Amino acid sequence: MDTFIESLTQILTDWGLPGLFLSAMLAGSIIPFSSEIVLVALVKVGLDPTACVLAATLGNTAGGMTCYWMGHLGKVDWLERYFKIKKEKVDQMQHKLKGKGALMGFFAFLPFIGEIIAVALGFMRSNVWFTTLSMFVGKLVRYIVMLLALQGIISFVI
Repeated sequence: MDTFIESLTQILTDWGLPGLFLSAMLAGSIIPFSSEIVLVALVKVGLDPTACVLAATLGNTAGGMTCYWMGHLGKVDWLERYFKIKKEKVDQMQHKLKGKGALMGFFAFLPFIGEIIAVALGFMRSNVWFTTLSMFVGKLVRYIVMLLALQGIISFVI
């Protein structure tokens, strides 16, 4: 499996910005994938960091919105059967999101719970435009901070 992921990462890196968009879209959806590797590789080979961050953000937002639309469909049995998302987790997230609505799409970049946030927002029928915008901003901030950290411009003390 590791060989497959490494090969896929190399192919997506070879494709440049379209490959970065696809890797970020996979990472933003239910499918576990790391678009950060492709982003860093493309910046290191000389692609414009701004274009890379934009391609990654757009792809990751598109992936997050697929989660939103899966929730919007409201087919809980599909989510449980095919994507291993338990109804209880979606219900818990909906309860936490009540009253906050589409702005919580900002946090869809978070590992492990980001997809559940997007699915819950879809179930709640939050405003699609505000959800998309807040999701885009959150993912944009994440990629910018991550790229700055990897380039050594900022650092985190843990």
